[in-house]
Amino acid sequence: MSDPTTIRRLYGRRQGHKLRAGQSALVEELLPQVSVPAEGPLDARLLFGDARPLEFEIGFGAGEHLAGQAAARPDHGFIGCEPFLNGVVGALGHIRDGDLANVRIHMGDALEVLERFPDASMERIYLLHPDPWRKARHAKRRMMNHGPLDIIAAKLKPGCEFRLGTDDPTYCRWSMMVMNQRRDFAWQAQSAQDFLTRPDDWPETRYERKARRKGHEVWYFRYLRV
Repeated sequence: MSDPTTIRRLYGRRQGHKLRAGQSALVEELLPQVSVPAEGPLDARLLFGDARPLEFEIGFGAGEHLAGQAAARPDHGFIGCEPFLNGVVGALGHIRDGDLANVRIHMGDALEVLERFPDASMERIYLLHPDPWRKARHAKRRMMNHGPLDIIAAKLKPGCEFRLGTDDPTYCRWSMMVMNQRRDFAWQAQSAQDFLTRPDDWPETRYERKARRKGHEVWYFRYLRV
């Protein structure tokens, strides 16, 4: 199986356009309040003060999906990880505007945070529109490899859900191939329509809208941990 450390290096810029004054204020004032502690074991009680169910998003982009899920289930705790500052700023804006007290943020490597939770502690884990790394020589950088999936499988409760979304055909085929090799996940699709239609409880992201404007299909995968 793949070594999860093969994707630990974060490629590309950590920041895009320069932050405006209001955005800088979010980083300086709100981010410290909602940040995941930098070290040590993690659980719901430490992050939220009670034993609520937990959900985890790997690479939340600008945070639309994370905020939508958190607003829909205020009794759950949501942990979102994103390495890029501009995405974190977007999520902080959603947290502020929605007055979301049930979200915690980490700017950096998602797997390092996920590994700090107890096994079988997550109700759902999301991986939506990850970088496809289309070139074959970059395949080891894809999150959909056995090393990261071993961690995801360990942290999900039995019977709970891993969700993957992508609009990249290469990543779609790769993911299906990798998941077909595993026996710890059960794909929930019964027909092609099941993974071509976004579920009602799957908030749309700007990446999906952009993909559709370009005429791309978007695929929605739901797997149960068995």
